[in-house]
Amino acid sequence: MPLSEHEQRLFEQIERSLAEDSKFASAVRASDPRFHARRRVLLAGFGVLVGLALLIYGVAAPLPLLGVAGFVVMLGSVAFAIQSVRRARHPELRSVGGTASRSTKGRRPSLIDRLEDRWRQRPEDQL
Repeated sequence: MPLSEHEQRLFEQIERSLAEDSKFASAVRASDPRFHARRRVLLAGFGVLVGLALLIYGVAAPLPLLGVAGFVVMLGSVAFAIQSVRRARHPELRSVGGTASRSTKGRRPSLIDRLEDRWRQRPEDQL
């Protein structure tokens, strides 16, 4: 349901007043999901480097379990990075300037989307 013109003007006025508040803007920036995803990817990159160092040291020294542990750390770090990137690109996670609506353009609707559509289209007289 779209907002009326009066509600839209009020909403824009509230947005402008919030944008002028520097303390609020920095708090919103700190809670930006993309910022956290970027930090997780950097952390995963560090994990890959640590895993690689463990792997090389385990192979160079006669410690095969250390090499296997390094490989597992690398594998886990890469999986963590991929998961973080996927979460950051999720359509429902947007910063303040984005949208939070579900868009199903170019992809098959999920089970939840189909169930929500069925719920909205149910006959009202059967309740």
